[in-house]
Amino acid sequence: MAQAVDASKDLPSDVRNREVVFPAGGDPQWGNLETPVNSSPAIKWFINNLPAYRPGLTPFRRGLEVGMAHGYWIFGPFAKYGPLRNAENANLAGLLSAIALVILLTGALSLYANSNPPKALASVTAPNPPDAFLSKEGWNNFASAFLIGGIGGAVVAYFLTSNIALIQGLIG
Repeated sequence: MAQAVDASKDLPSDVRNREVVFPAGGDPQWGNLETPVNSSPAIKWFINNLPAYRPGLTPFRRGLEVGMAHGYWIFGPFAKYGPLRNAENANLAGLLSAIALVILLTGALSLYANSNPPKALASVTAPNPPDAFLSKEGWNNFASAFLIGGIGGAVVAYFLTSNIALIQGLIG
């Protein structure tokens, strides 16, 4: 019985890696690599459609979208896995904890905005980073919208979780 022989096993790992990993733009001095993950069309499409890279959005709109997503998803771990998960007011504790974390994250964004952040660099995945974050004003607009969106997302998650029986009754 003949066994299939994989010739790539005999090659050193750096030679095998060069078959699928290339320097970005053909220049290894950029310090960026094109891999099957970050240079595939599906990944590029996904990342370039995230609010941080989607063209045509204002910093406020970007912050609102990012904040809503973070507020919505931060609520769950606090409500369902937090120390008050078995208490009667677990959802309220989750809401307040999520809002507190969103406020802390907004403070961190504001501190970053006032630290004169460097210009965003182009990468394999996002070749045209938006220029919405080139000024303190842009970052501060993003941070204030993040606060509004984060609190709104947490409130929506709280409402849905607290009224799940009513929602299930409407659907089914």
